[in-house]
Amino acid sequence: MIASSAESSGISDVLSADEEELTARFSDAMSPLKLQLRFVAGVIQRERLPAFERLLWRACRGNVFLRTSEIDDVLNDTVTGDPVNKCVFIIFFQGDQLKTKVKKICEGFRATLYPCPDTPQERREMSIGVMTRIEDLKTVLGQTQDHRHRVLVAASKNVRMWLTKVRKIKSIYHTLNLFNIDVTQKCLIAEVWCPIAELDRIKMALKRGTDESGSQVPSILNRMETHEAPPTYNKTNKFTKGFQNIVDAYGIATYREINPAPYTMISFPFLFAVMFGDMGHGVIMFLAALFFILKEKQLEAARIKDEIFQTFFGGRYVIFLMGVFSIYTGFMYNDVFSKSINTFGSSWRNSIPESVIDKYLDTEKGGETQLMLFPELAFDGNPYPIGVDPVWNLAEGNKLSFLNSMKMKMSVLFGIAQMTFGVLLSYQNYTYFKSDLDIKYMFIPQMVFLSAIFIYLCLQIIAKWLFFGPFATTVLGYTYPGTNCAPSLLIGLINMFMMKSRNAGFVDEHGEQLPQCWLSTWYPGQSFFETIFVLVAIACVPVMLFGKPYFLWKEEKERREGGHRQLATIEVVLVVLALVQVPIMLFAKPYFLYHRKKQSQVRYSTLNDAATTSNQQSVRADIAQDDAEVVHAPEQTPKPAGGHGHGHGDGPLDMGDVMVYQAIHTIEFVLGCVSHTASYLRLWALSLAHAQLSDVLWTMVFRNAFVLDGYAGAVATYVLFFIFGSLSVFILVLMEGLSAFLHALRLHWVEFQSKFYGGLGYEFAPFSFEKILAEEREAEENL
Repeated sequence: MIASSAESSGISDVLSADEEELTARFSDAMSPLKLQLRFVAGVIQRERLPAFERLLWRACRGNVFLRTSEIDDVLNDTVTGDPVNKCVFIIFFQGDQLKTKVKKICEGFRATLYPCPDTPQERREMSIGVMTRIEDLKTVLGQTQDHRHRVLVAASKNVRMWLTKVRKIKSIYHTLNLFNIDVTQKCLIAEVWCPIAELDRIKMALKRGTDESGSQVPSILNRMETHEAPPTYNKTNKFTKGFQNIVDAYGIATYREINPAPYTMISFPFLFAVMFGDMGHGVIMFLAALFFILKEKQLEAARIKDEIFQTFFGGRYVIFLMGVFSIYTGFMYNDVFSKSINTFGSSWRNSIPESVIDKYLDTEKGGETQLMLFPELAFDGNPYPIGVDPVWNLAEGNKLSFLNSMKMKMSVLFGIAQMTFGVLLSYQNYTYFKSDLDIKYMFIPQMVFLSAIFIYLCLQIIAKWLFFGPFATTVLGYTYPGTNCAPSLLIGLINMFMMKSRNAGFVDEHGEQLPQCWLSTWYPGQSFFETIFVLVAIACVPVMLFGKPYFLWKEEKERREGGHRQLATIEVVLVVLALVQVPIMLFAKPYFLYHRKKQSQVRYSTLNDAATTSNQQSVRADIAQDDAEVVHAPEQTPKPAGGHGHGHGDGPLDMGDVMVYQAIHTIEFVLGCVSHTASYLRLWALSLAHAQLSDVLWTMVFRNAFVLDGYAGAVATYVLFFIFGSLSVFILVLMEGLSAFLHALRLHWVEFQSKFYGGLGYEFAPFSFEKILAEEREAEENL
């Protein structure tokens, strides 16, 4: 409306100027005549104007006068809404024929014609009227825009609530579409999964919904029995959700299978801390997780979309416990940024005389000489109260040897303890599912196998720590000369499997120390017991391999024979008939052939053909009789076998699959006990790597700041501390932390959960408005 008015106003202005110009031009030449000029005014798109002008000139043969003027404002096309540039034009002509031609040309170029009065006075009044309407329209549009703004502001306050209601209603109707319609009863029937503990709440919700809706027909909830495996539902909160996600990433638990998540909440951060043990780095991790926990509401409201941030924020409680346990293990290792703290006082003292030390210091290279403290002289016999003695941080020669031995044995103890705990948890699964065969022929042999070799090794490690010290004494009835005769457990384990004969005790009958005394047996009857342990462990393998399949086959056989008792009688009759047929097949045919030989040749040929056929039938009977007739009965009768296989694979029990499955599990357990025990040595390896990398970072970076003095030393301290802190955070905390996290994850998935956890279920997905709205909100944010 405004654009049209503007075009009309422009036409009026152009028309007044052009009319005056034409009047002045033709007044002198045609004054005697009464000149009657007509005109047409309108607007046309600017890009069509040149062609429009040429066509007017050619079609009217130059008998028209065209005047144009560009419209400065950009107008909008009333059909498409696209912005267009237009021009105002006015055409003067004389006669009706030219008027017709001009109008047709304007229609062809889609020009818009506007009526315009003939006299200047009328045109002036029309222009004033157009301007008045434009002002009125501007006022109406302004008021409309203000009203629309007020309406939208009021609606914006409720649009979130409306969207929530629409999404809820949409999800409800989508769920109702999954119901079955009972036409006869005119009701909807749905079969759903729900937690048993929530049945009362569901009934109350249905009753409340019936009352609020005013329905006369109550909702009915019946519990159904089904053979379909139900989904798995584990209740979690913001603390346990992270650990449950770690378990579910391996596989959703089978329905009613024991859930490893409660045990993972302790074992996972602990094994991580064993590999990451450092009080300083643990404090950094602890403070970062504590910040996430204290600011979790603000951070959730911020809706940060960064994937890495969401990973750390989602696992804030896991990181928190990993930091706490890392502080604990760092305290046990007595390790703070590769430095030790002398909290309780060392149990070692300097046993080297000062004169010897001065003698080495006086020499040119004596300061670099490494001196050894013998435990018989330097150790006071009382171990450090908690953790590692700080004196080992000064031992440059054998620090790694001591820590490697300690952490290696510690890793074996932790690994075998966790594997044993996993096997014990399998007993809970077998008991709940009432699987007596698994208890007798899986759990018990596995525990015996594990105890005979690996738990026995753990007891040896603990006994070595307790009984074999630095001083000569008597251990379990044997004279113990000192530390050089401490038993070698690794070689002892090898000798145990090879059943080698070894010396008993560490000294001979004369009290002299035996050569290679660390390979001797260190308690009475050790060789005998170890031989028994190895034989028992070997005997457990066939029990695990064949015990369960045999009894499954036996049960299947008894079940099938219980419904076919008459089959035994039939088999006896068939066996008797088969024995009777043996002499008949042996002598009957030769006897009849002998008597028929005297008959005519034609008759003889006929009998010969019959004998050949009979011979073939006998061979077939022979083949059919081989093994057992019952096996081939289905091939000779159209009736189904119906359980006549007697364990040959005809019944529902597939012994091939059972044996393959059992063989896989047996081999996996037997070899897995060895490989998994070795796999737990990663606890030692990563702990060693972390400690050494921290020591290198301290020695090569921050320690250089203490070499300089004065202002240079102060500046170097600030600069090198910044570098040391940055590298500690990014390399030792983030990268080493990620490495230790992945290794702890592998230990739980493979070494621990494989002992009892199947993870073959599927997750319970309840109808939840909260989950639906969260997904919709996330989809909106990703747009």
